[in-house]
Amino acid sequence: MNEIATLIAALLLLIGSAFTLVAAIGLLRLPDLYTRMHAASKAGTMGSCLVLIALAVHAHDLGTMSRALAGVVFFLLTAPVSSHLLAKAAYSVGYRLHPTSVRDEMAPKDKK
Repeated sequence: MNEIATLIAALLLLIGSAFTLVAAIGLLRLPDLYTRMHAASKAGTMGSCLVLIALAVHAHDLGTMSRALAGVVFFLLTAPVSSHLLAKAAYSVGYRLHPTSVRDEMAPKDKK
């Protein structure tokens, strides 16, 4: 049973590392602040959560498992909200979308 838990933890670590790598590549390659923030918040959160779940699977201590799972819940609750608020603040300050962006849904509408 211990070997199965170790294999599951290793698989979760590899998948979490892959998501974190994709987030890092997205930060380097994507054209503007908003798409970079999207890559960092979505893929980075998924990678971090999978690494913490791998820790919870591999740990043989209830305290470590509960802290790791509490970290997952904390990431899932705070990362999307904080990235949304940062993007909204950046837009209101004046950071505009990349010219190849398809649609700007926050642009002011003409009043009738």
